[in-house]
Amino acid sequence: MQLRWNPSRMLLFYFPLFCAVAFTLLPIYWAVVTSLKLEKDITQIPLRYWPKQLTFENYIVAWNNVGFSKFFMNSVFVSAFTVVIVLISSLLVGYALSRYKFKGKNAFLILLLCTQFVPGAMLLIPLFMIFKHLGLTSNLLSLIITYSTFQLPFNSILMSGFISNIPEQLEEAAMVDGCSRLKAVFVVILPILLPGVVATTVFTFISAWNEFLFALMFISKPAFFTLPVGLRYMQGEFDIHYGALAAGSLISLLPAVILFTIVQKYLVQGMSAGAVKG
Repeated sequence: MQLRWNPSRMLLFYFPLFCAVAFTLLPIYWAVVTSLKLEKDITQIPLRYWPKQLTFENYIVAWNNVGFSKFFMNSVFVSAFTVVIVLISSLLVGYALSRYKFKGKNAFLILLLCTQFVPGAMLLIPLFMIFKHLGLTSNLLSLIITYSTFQLPFNSILMSGFISNIPEQLEEAAMVDGCSRLKAVFVVILPILLPGVVATTVFTFISAWNEFLFALMFISKPAFFTLPVGLRYMQGEFDIHYGALAAGSLISLLPAVILFTIVQKYLVQGMSAGAVKG
């Protein structure tokens, strides 16, 4: 039976959706407009909802003068290495949790889950003291170690759910043909795990890309700032260059948007596969 929609029902369903979309997109729209305005027009009263004169000067200032090109490469370096470490480690840990039965397995799983309840800010001072004694303050390696450590437990559990949905007979057939177990994981299991790998990659990359607190506390040299910290230091004591700040915010947003656009299909498949245990 075809469902008939009357105006009141459409208003009931679509108006809250429209409000949610507007609440999400309006700040982004305002950042785009601000980044395209001349600095003197940004604080002009009355407000203009479209630039009087379009300019890309703010992007040039943010990228070259403020040093966003360096901040951008630092963030790419930290996020990429974090993704590689977490992806390989979570694949192996998730495989062990899914395929092997060993004493203390349930306790280990509970321990992994409990690590997600610990606020990161609580570990800030101990981690800073450790990295200070190791000589890793103002070093991007400290961020890679920290981000990998915090991301590994959740992604290991996530990867375990993905692997549990793959029949063990595939690995057994590969081992009968001469593969070792480790080779079977990378040759047979990994291609089937593509949606799960994409989901893990996206979650890890976005978390490392957007992280602010540890990057602010561990890095004191501007040459090693990541994008979130670079945005913070664009706010001066007596003035704020709003146009360059808006342009920098959009530059930092762009990689995440591109990544989600490319892997959207695989991400949805990965979340569906990991949600149900076979």
